[in-house]
Amino acid sequence: MMTMMEKGVEHLISARKSLRVNLEKSKALGLSLEKDGPRLVEINQRLSSLEAAIRPIRAQSDALVAVVGHINHAVLPATAVLKVFDAIHGLEKSLSDPESDLPGYLSVIRRLKEALRFLGENCDMAIQWLADIVEYLEDHSVADGKFISSLKEALTYLRELHSGKDGVHFDGGLLEVALDRLENEFRRLLTENSVPLPMSTLDLPGEQACIAPSPLPVAVIKKLQTILSRSVANNRVEKCVEIYVEVRSSNVRASLQALNLDYLEISVSEFNDVQSIEGHIGNWGKHLEFAVKHLLEAEYKLCNDVFERLGLDVWMGCFAKIASQAGILAFLQFGKTVAESKKDPIKMLKLLDIFASLNKLRLDFNRLFGGAACAEIQKLTRDLIKRVIDGASELFWEVQVQVELQRQMPPPPDGSVPKLIIFITDYCNKLLGDDYKPILTQVLVIERSWKREIFQERLLFDELLNIMRGVQLNLETWSKGYKDDTLSYVFLMNNHWHLYKHLKGTKLGSLLGDSWLREHEQYKDYYPAVLMRESWAKLPALLSREGLILFSGGRATARDLVKKRLKAFNEAFDDMYKKQSNWVILDKELREKTCQLIIQTIVPVYRSYMQNYGPLVEQEGGSKYAKYTAQSLEKMLNSLFIPKPVRHGSFKVRVPSGKFNNSVADQNQTANVK
Repeated sequence: MMTMMEKGVEHLISARKSLRVNLEKSKALGLSLEKDGPRLVEINQRLSSLEAAIRPIRAQSDALVAVVGHINHAVLPATAVLKVFDAIHGLEKSLSDPESDLPGYLSVIRRLKEALRFLGENCDMAIQWLADIVEYLEDHSVADGKFISSLKEALTYLRELHSGKDGVHFDGGLLEVALDRLENEFRRLLTENSVPLPMSTLDLPGEQACIAPSPLPVAVIKKLQTILSRSVANNRVEKCVEIYVEVRSSNVRASLQALNLDYLEISVSEFNDVQSIEGHIGNWGKHLEFAVKHLLEAEYKLCNDVFERLGLDVWMGCFAKIASQAGILAFLQFGKTVAESKKDPIKMLKLLDIFASLNKLRLDFNRLFGGAACAEIQKLTRDLIKRVIDGASELFWEVQVQVELQRQMPPPPDGSVPKLIIFITDYCNKLLGDDYKPILTQVLVIERSWKREIFQERLLFDELLNIMRGVQLNLETWSKGYKDDTLSYVFLMNNHWHLYKHLKGTKLGSLLGDSWLREHEQYKDYYPAVLMRESWAKLPALLSREGLILFSGGRATARDLVKKRLKAFNEAFDDMYKKQSNWVILDKELREKTCQLIIQTIVPVYRSYMQNYGPLVEQEGGSKYAKYTAQSLEKMLNSLFIPKPVRHGSFKVRVPSGKFNNSVADQNQTANVK
């Protein structure tokens, strides 16, 4: 019985241990379930999503097995495209600042370009395979219509990305933005390193004018070339050229601003004659030389340095645009404006100045503007040269005609030298001088060659001699136009002496010859003597001593005679002085000599007469008859023939056939020559 009880207890103990173990296991399982509960919830959710994802596929298992091969075939290229697409967007973070790391920036752009090229080459194939899958799914009813429609919309968007339609790109426009930043760097490099040429260089134009060095550092030029290479690879070089032209032409204009070139904008209607802009014409040649030799020469070289790898057409076209926008066309237009202005003999000298400036720069123009890109500059230059040559030649051959037409004009009322004579002597001397003769000869040679004629230097000399013969005929004609012969003597005295004095020792004087000069020189003494004989020399006879007896019985008679003779002298003197005080003798030496001759003729006789007979009239309030003292007469006579200042100018051009317009001043106005 005990044994049975013991066995029963053992069973109970065993059961208790088993129960305790199971409780421990249950407790451990509970703890494990409590710990892994969230994971089970997540798995449940994922199973729900998977169920929703495969719900559109309602095909049988055998149909699904068949479509697996098509899907696997398309997934490989599609996956490769997706990886490259992800890499493209990864490059966005690698784009550095082109200013701080230009090589690194260009490297990223190159990789970006290569990635886009890969997409362009492979995306079409991937899209086509994906489209085949969609078509298979639709044809075999593997998926419902809504799912198929969604896939088609995705394919349409992929095709738009591939074609770039409506500005949509695989890279979201990343390459365009990167290239825009690269062009901004191109502009920054140019702008920060483009400095206007210092105006101290303006002192250099002339025979020793130097050529300005390249205005950009070598390191900057290399960076510009590197950027241009990348722009060419992306078909954006036109934008860089546009930036280059804008910045560099602006820099040239800034260099020219200090020269005050507003005169280049003057139109034909804004000035009356060439003389009013004569100073501008002189500056024009200097400024043009400065612009060509110092500014455009440097731009020509720089364009070659920067764009050389892109070919001749590109860099020459770039330079042509810079030259045009910088102002070379304005220089040529000003020359044309002068050529189109009113005809005036002085204009011929200005046209020769313009031709000389252009001829001096001929080799530079041919080298800088000789390319096809500079066709407009070439055309304007040729047109200007033709206008200048035609205008100067026409004016030269018509000077003789103008001299003849002046012959019908009245002589100057003061007996002075007509403006025509002053102008023509100076004009012809200049044409024979070293400055103008070679230029005029070259112009006339070209003008005759256009007419298939040969020009000989003798033609130039003969024309100038004919002009001077015309001048002499004018003098003879004008001298006969005075009603007072005495005034004609003053006129001839002035003009013969002017011709001799201003032509002796000149090239025109040498051309006319020594005998011609001596002929005019001899009138220096001849006409003053004639003037004396016909006017002042007649006055001493009025102070005759005949019948003047001073003894007591004849004193009253003598007084009456002295009064009468002094009255006649005073009236004649006043009349002659009043008339001749309006006449002039331009040459100071000749004027003083003539006045002294008059004084020597009048004053000693008057002084002696008054010393002997003056007391006869002074006792009776003789100021009525003793009107002058010897000193006052001398002072008055010394004041004769002094010229009045008048403005200078060209002579008035006559209009025989409507070819010429009137110029500055009438020819009978005179210059103050001493």
